[in-house]
Parts: sequence; structure tokens; C-alpha cells
Amino acid sequence: MQRVVALVGRPNVGKSTLFNRLTRSRNALVSDFPGLTRDRQYGLGRLGDEPYIVVDTGGLSGETDGVDVFMQQQVQMALEEASVVFFLVDARDGLVPHDEVIAAKVRALNKPVYLLVNKSEGLSESRAQNEFFSLGLGEPIPISSAHGDNIQALMQSTFETLREQDEGVESSVTTLAPGIRIAVVGRPNVGKSTLINRMVGEERVIAYDMPGTTRDSIFVPFERDEQQYTLIDTAGIRRRARVNDMIEKFSVIKALQAMEAAHVVIVMLDGSEGITDQDLHLVGMALEAGRGLILAINKWDGLTKDQRDHVKGQIDLRLQFASYAEHHFISALHGTGVGLLLGMVKQVYAAATRQLSTPALTRELQEAQLVHQPPLVRGRRVKMRYAHTGGHNPPIIVIHGNQLDDMPAAYTRYLEQRFRKAFDLYGTPVRIEYKTSENPYEDKPNKLSERQIKRKKRLVKFVKKAEKRKRR
Repeated sequence: MQRVVALVGRPNVGKSTLFNRLTRSRNALVSDFPGLTRDRQYGLGRLGDEPYIVVDTGGLSGETDGVDVFMQQQVQMALEEASVVFFLVDARDGLVPHDEVIAAKVRALNKPVYLLVNKSEGLSESRAQNEFFSLGLGEPIPISSAHGDNIQALMQSTFETLREQDEGVESSVTTLAPGIRIAVVGRPNVGKSTLINRMVGEERVIAYDMPGTTRDSIFVPFERDEQQYTLIDTAGIRRRARVNDMIEKFSVIKALQAMEAAHVVIVMLDGSEGITDQDLHLVGMALEAGRGLILAINKWDGLTKDQRDHVKGQIDLRLQFASYAEHHFISALHGTGVGLLLGMVKQVYAAATRQLSTPALTRELQEAQLVHQPPLVRGRRVKMRYAHTGGHNPPIIVIHGNQLDDMPAAYTRYLEQRFRKAFDLYGTPVRIEYKTSENPYEDKPNKLSERQIKRKKRLVKFVKKAEKRKRR
């Protein structure tokens, strides 16, 4: 289960800049203007070797009226959900009274807290730290969100702190959710709870015609044909501009955690409304999680032929980036097509966890190069020597060779399609990693023998004489 890292602090201390660096994105607006971030921003952490979710919060200004009251409520929710808190202060401004107020709130959480002294580039470590020891949150850590100073070491320390907690959570997930874990995600009121009740065969979760009925992720274990499954019902994720309830705001994090815990993700779409931008966002989240993916288009029985053709056209046009995903048309209310979903889940799970041998991967790689040669890079052909598996769910294929760092994205997509077709990896993303062979003589000077030195001198003399003759 993914852990949550919450960023808190006064306005304009660099929380959004740190968020963008940890997620390796530009999703959070950054400007030298206090109070720019008001709503919570969430993203998948990409800096480091372990999975986590980053939450950017609005700055705590201490005001007791207007929108600041709601911002403080949201920050409090973020602190309660967090596994670890990054409390940011400003090295340039020094310690201010409101930092002490925030520190008192953070100390009361009884959670791991890192006091980060941001904007400390160009300052000595002691000068950046001295004022902030009085906050009582341990040793202040000088960092620079803008330049990345000390961020990598910070994340390594954070992973070490949370590793024992991660092991405990992972083991509890495996115990409470046996078999193939299936996360059901989608917008509010698309029929997620109805689908789960239909698959289980009983009224296991509340299904009501009102968006937002489900608030937390619910694990529903059951068995079918001697195969154990666990369905994970998640809260509906709606467009952020329409989210007003504080509890509902954190359903996004719950859904992200459910995707991380699952083996296969079923993204439910409402056929009567077509493919919306929020549907594309949800499919993108499932794709980033790297899990097997099934698109279940619900309420199919109530559509006319023209409406069905329109929805199919939208799927082909707008979901090209997830072309590997399996499509299934169902009616969760009446049960049409639901019985085939579990069979599809087993196929996708089998593809995501399939064992791929090194000889078979290497043979397919060589055939792919014969059909379509790799491009030239600086006049030299990219060489791919062999491939082997690097992980499962999703399948990771590691390719070794020369000059692979310059491999174009188009050729990588070509290889993905080749491997997917050759090994029947439909319904799951295929990730390709390149390992470039190191040249052992790259940094070593080329020492010439005495004979080579004499020959070089003779060649220089010959060139000089030739140049003189040309001038005459």
C-alpha cells in the first residue's frame, strides 16, 4: 500500500516546487505569489525507489476568515491521512511566529516529521539551521526545492523511516485480500457498487442512486470456481472543481492506494454519458499504476444502436493511449455481460504475471530488428544484444546494448507491440528498460607505442610539406 507524504508550511515557502520535484511533473502551479495553492494537489512520487503519494497543501496563513478557514481544514485532513509530514520553512525569512504555530500542530500528530529549511542554497548549513532548532522537531534539514539540493538524501532517509511500516501494511493487505485483487474505479454513480454486488451475488456494499455513497475503499473477498478474488470498491472520483466535501477530497488518495494494492484495475465508464475527460484522467491513473486494465462500459443495455456506435467511436479515438486495455460492455444492474468479467480478469492477471524466458525474449528482439532496424544515432546504428525479464505486474523487459539512451520513443512503442503480440500480453502495460553497456576504455587515454609516435610525426611532416606545395 502506498504511503502518503504531506507537504505543509506557510505560504510561499516552496511546497509546490518540492511537489513538482518529487513527482517529476509540473502539475502544481509555482509562482512568487503567496497563497497560490488553495486546494490539495496530489501526485505519484517518482523520486526514489519506493512508491508513495505526495500531497501539496495550501499555505497556512493564520487568518480566521474567508477561504483560509477551508484551507486550514484541508491541511488538517492532509495531516491526518499522512504517513510522514514534510514541514517546510524559509531559510531566507528565518523563523517567524506562525512557524511556531504550525510546529505545535505537527508535533501533536505523533507521526514522522521532517523539518525542511528550504531556499538554503548559497547558505552555510549552520546558518540555515540555527534558528529552527527551537521548534523542537529534531535537526533541521537544509534543502533547495528549486535546485534539488539534498532532496535525494531526504527521500532515502524517509524510505528508511517508513520501511518497517510499509512491510506491516503490505503483509496486512496480502492477508486481508487473498487471491487476485481487483480494484473497481470510476466516476461517481457509474455503478461500481452495483457491479460488485452482482459479481459477489449478494448486497455486500451499499448501492444507491446518489453520487458519493461510497466514501472509503472496501475489500470484498469471495471465491468462484476454486479461485479466490478480492474486489476493492472505491469512492467515485469526480472533477476537482465539483468536489466540495472534505472527506470526498481524499477519496482520490484511497483510489490511488487501491490501484497500487490491486493486480487488475476495472475502470467503469458510463455508456449513457460517453467518454468524459475525467474518464481519461482515471484511465491515465490506472496506466501510471502499471496494473492490468479492463474498461467496463456500463448501462450498455439502455443505449440505442446510434448511441452504441458513438461510444465505440469515442473509445477508438480518445483511448488510443490505452489501446492494450480490454473493453467489455455490461449492465451491472441487469447482469448483462457481468459473468464474463471474471474470466477476462483471469486472462489479464495471467498476462501481467507471465514468466518470460531470456532466450525467447532475445529471439523476438532479434526478429524485431530484422523487420525494422533501430535508427542511426550520430551516424552509428543502435545495437540491441539481448533481453530478459525485469519484473511482473506489469511485465518489465530489460534490453542490453549500445547507445540505448538515445532510443526514440517511437521505436520503443514498436518493440512494446512486438512483445505484446508475441507473448499474448494483452490487457497489461509492457514496460521496456534499456541498459547501455559501459565502454571500459572510455575514460582511459590511448597510449601510443614508440613506432606509432614516429609514424605520427612522419605523417605530420608530410601534411605540412603538402600544405607548403599548395601555397606555392
